[in-house]
Amino acid sequence: MIFYVDTNAFRDGDGSETRPFKTINDAAKIAKAGDEVVVRPGIYREHVIPVNSGTEDARITYRSEKPLEAVITGAELITGWKKEKGTVWSARISNSIFGDFNPYKERVYGDWYFSPKIRHTGSVFINDLMMYETDSLSECEKGEPDPFAWHPKEAMYLWYTEQDKDETVIYANFHKLDPNKEKTEITVRRNCFMPDQNGINYITVSGFDITKAATTWAPPAAYQDGMIGPHWSKGWIIEDCEISNSRCCGISLGKYLDPENDMYFTKHHVKSPTQMERDAVCRGQYHGWLKENIGHHIVRRCNIHHCEQTGIVGRMGGVFSTIEDCHIHHICNSQQLGGAETAGIKLHAAIDVTIRRNHIHDCIMGVWLDWQAQGARVTQNFMHDNCRPEGIEQAPGAMFNTDVFIEVGHGPTLIDNNLLLSPVSITIPSEGIAVIHNLILGSFSLINSGVDSIVNDQREPRYTPYHIRHRTEVAGFMTILHGDDRIYNNIFVQQYKITNKEKTAADADYEVVGTAPFDIFPTYEEWNDQFDFEKNPDMGGLAKAHFGHLPVWVDGNAYFGGATVYHKENNKLVDTKSKVSVSITEKSGSWFIKSDLFNKLGDFSCDILTTESLGKAFEPEQYFENPDGTPITFDKDYFGAHRDPSAIPGPFLAGGNSKEILVYKD
Repeated sequence: MIFYVDTNAFRDGDGSETRPFKTINDAAKIAKAGDEVVVRPGIYREHVIPVNSGTEDARITYRSEKPLEAVITGAELITGWKKEKGTVWSARISNSIFGDFNPYKERVYGDWYFSPKIRHTGSVFINDLMMYETDSLSECEKGEPDPFAWHPKEAMYLWYTEQDKDETVIYANFHKLDPNKEKTEITVRRNCFMPDQNGINYITVSGFDITKAATTWAPPAAYQDGMIGPHWSKGWIIEDCEISNSRCCGISLGKYLDPENDMYFTKHHVKSPTQMERDAVCRGQYHGWLKENIGHHIVRRCNIHHCEQTGIVGRMGGVFSTIEDCHIHHICNSQQLGGAETAGIKLHAAIDVTIRRNHIHDCIMGVWLDWQAQGARVTQNFMHDNCRPEGIEQAPGAMFNTDVFIEVGHGPTLIDNNLLLSPVSITIPSEGIAVIHNLILGSFSLINSGVDSIVNDQREPRYTPYHIRHRTEVAGFMTILHGDDRIYNNIFVQQYKITNKEKTAADADYEVVGTAPFDIFPTYEEWNDQFDFEKNPDMGGLAKAHFGHLPVWVDGNAYFGGATVYHKENNKLVDTKSKVSVSITEKSGSWFIKSDLFNKLGDFSCDILTTESLGKAFEPEQYFENPDGTPITFDKDYFGAHRDPSAIPGPFLAGGNSKEILVYKD
């Protein structure tokens, strides 16, 4: 059955084409497997709460009749602003409008939240611009931009809130704008499209503009909400949507509410936050975190932007999912929120997750896969400018910048055929990583670092789980030994200036490009020689080997501009004479890179790699393979074109003369 919705209808109807419902929620209450909800253009100020599940063969589909012309928003228009001092105006809102969740009382806070500033989950918007919250009315009156904001001109628009009995009072500095003549909104709802129960499966959401919600901080051992998300379900498709202006997260593929382990560290303090993460994994198993029940979502062709924690977040709930062909940009640019959960895409337990063909830029980080990125693949993505603008400092509590961050995972994790063009390209305090056929302008960072702490004068190792192959069940826990990495067939270019020669690859903001940081790791032969398989094993005698570095494999790479080289790499191209550069241009939604390096490759070639040639990641003993366990031959380039047997390094099929290469179209 098809149900129709039209907020502009004369009066509420029965969902038929001629007498449509006025709200999407009316349809969401009754739609069942196989039904479609067609939503006509208009602004829908509601939190859509699907009640019923579809099935794998009969989904429930919610579709905007005209792409992006049906807007679902958690905001309300506010009129009747009163002029106060200078360019500051005030508005009084009855708290009855908020129900049991007042975003101007609720703070952004929780585990892994580091910012010293008090920020609320609510937001104020002027002409769709999310304004900046201040700590005091006097600061709001000054109208000076937040010094840590990436975009100072936007950061001049400020607001401050306080409670007065049964009213929320908002003060806002609009400068020359009159809020009564402009589009002025505040967020009043926590979500836009999200079930309030677990297990609402097989839903498709297609073509909506989803914007402005008072989402809460979403750390991994807590309930994770977003403007839209499946809420611990299976088989959702979110496609062709625009997702923007969330206070915290845009899309949540994340964790259910576990009352006994919901921000446990913040509330109780008595156990370390890392221990709560291990507890969350084990409790998740008890609560049904299985391949048959959870994940398998698809997020595709979405424009995700201007969210202040993440574009996409997810702990455990995003397993076996695909994020593809999305444009993800301007995430966490205000630096108003600070903590360890900020990125364009931030997933914990990205088991068999594929992230491909996305354009990710102007984010605090591009992709951050934290813990258990087992079977994850980051491929054919275009990433650039995932860094603070020049002259902008890192805010207190804010994270560092990188294109790809794989944290405390045991692999196998694939990073292949990407354009990684930010000053820091790959951050891997992990093991079991394969970096293959990428163009890399930035550094490796947190090499042999970023895992363990020294507490009470003793090492406190961070043990993280690994899993039964292609399953969620935990196979074991182990600290990170570092190494077990494969770095093949990449192009490295030292394009950015080195401003601090005191930094090392153990630092998050290392500036030197290339593979020399891996000199500390043994080759496979050196590592294997520690074990004499003709003798009985000596458990004590082998302890140093068992807790020593794992081997690395480095071969077939090309180095330009002074990029450093792993000292035991055999087949390599090192060009120290040529001056090469890579530039990015955008023309009417088409993005190009231009470089003179491709004709410098000459007749240098490298091997075509396969799942077999990469071997198994050490701890889970799992091959670098497809989610279904089938092998991969890395004979396709960034565009999906077939490589010849005599392949060249980098993400493209062939080199050539200096020219512009179209790499992405919006």
